[in-house]
Amino acid sequence: MADPILLAFITGLTTGGLSCLAIQGGLLTASLANQLEQDMLKTPVAGGKQSGSKKKKNYQASGIRQNIAGQKRTRPNTALPIALFLLAKLVAYTLLGALLGWAGSFLSISPLSRAILMLIIGIFMVGNGLRMLNVHPIFRYFNLEPPKFITRYIRRTAKNGTELFTPLFLGALTVFIPCGVTQAMMAAALGTGSAVAGATLMFAFTLGTSVLFFGVAYLATQLGARLEKYFMTFVAITVLVFGFITINSALNLMGSPLSYENITRRIFAVDKPLASNAPTTATASAADSSASGVLELSVENEGYFPQTLYAKAGSALTLSLVTQNTRSCARDFVIPALKYYKLLPETGQELVKIPPQQPGTIMRFTCSMGMYTGQIQFDN
Repeated sequence: MADPILLAFITGLTTGGLSCLAIQGGLLTASLANQLEQDMLKTPVAGGKQSGSKKKKNYQASGIRQNIAGQKRTRPNTALPIALFLLAKLVAYTLLGALLGWAGSFLSISPLSRAILMLIIGIFMVGNGLRMLNVHPIFRYFNLEPPKFITRYIRRTAKNGTELFTPLFLGALTVFIPCGVTQAMMAAALGTGSAVAGATLMFAFTLGTSVLFFGVAYLATQLGARLEKYFMTFVAITVLVFGFITINSALNLMGSPLSYENITRRIFAVDKPLASNAPTTATASAADSSASGVLELSVENEGYFPQTLYAKAGSALTLSLVTQNTRSCARDFVIPALKYYKLLPETGQELVKIPPQQPGTIMRFTCSMGMYTGQIQFDN
């Protein structure tokens, strides 16, 4: 199932990395201060041996004189502590994902429960984005923070830590202060019900955040906080967009007619063209279904084809789900109205018995992530 992993990586590479940087960047900056001080003290001083506080002052004075004179000096090594911070964070969140996935294996999470969880996550992300934009004081309640003693301990460690231990320690402790997007991904890891799948999901997400985190954090140490206002606005808007996407996916998983796909499908009533490798018999009319009693749906990596099937009302039928090297989340097939959920084989056929339906009924189906959708329309 490549799609959820790829989606997790892209989420980390975009909104996840920005959101994490906004929440956790201050801790890394505090640990970098110690590194910058060490680099300054390593700047050589011309002259003989000195000791004590006088030697330290001369080191610092020498660094200042060299900066003024434009002479060669030691470049601050900010890349190493950032890399150590992110490495520790990657390991910590991967282990956390394995733990969450293992815990989820003991829980029976139905598609409806997953949809409700996604809806809550989406609402939280939207509220968090509005909080960051200072729309109204009420949105301050969407900011979940760890206990104060944990935050104080982490910040105190950042100030008193050693040169290499501090970024490693802080990177591991970021699991206690996850951003809103990370919390959403943690919930998704719980929903996988597998230690391996949960670890892979969190690894992909954290790896995505690390790429953006490193680039922006490194530039921030060079450019300062002059663009902080614009940066936070961009993060807030991105979180809002992904929040609405998550809510829309939850509505799809519930089979709601209020999702974006179902609304536009009703308005335009235009089906997506068949893929080149989709069978020609996939577009089934009501007459065809009444004659054979079988509807065929092609389950592909890009979704379901056709997206709208037609069946005769009042008659039982069989839905044939055909896969051919299908590895995306389209394999996790869900019919909310029937409470049907099945992980399809990568290549093969699965038959679904559908009882008689009333004329005008629209039975919707989707993948378990709410990404790919379709429907069966029952007519006279």
